[in-house]
Amino acid sequence: MTDITFPEPVIVRMPDRPERKVSTAFEALECLESAWPQSARGAHWRRAMIACRDALDGWRTGAEARRLFLEAASYAGVAYSGRRRSVNARPPISQSPLATSAG
Repeated sequence: MTDITFPEPVIVRMPDRPERKVSTAFEALECLESAWPQSARGAHWRRAMIACRDALDGWRTGAEARRLFLEAASYAGVAYSGRRRSVNARPPISQSPLATSAG
């Protein structure tokens, strides 16, 4: 069995753990098995586990495994994009193009 590299690493931030870069199906599987929050071990987690095992067995590509791992990480709230969101990302209602004037 050979490890399958992801096209691009996924950065995750687990509760009470340092940031982690996951670059392969094996690393993702290890992360899912040992570091994943118990509260987030549902359907998305299960699909990611299966996809990573399938990739290691040659049944799926690294891109497919990465996509499902990232989906599970996003659902669990542990995916980290590296981008910081501004608190005021949306324009105020008065500046919104959809705002209507009262009158």
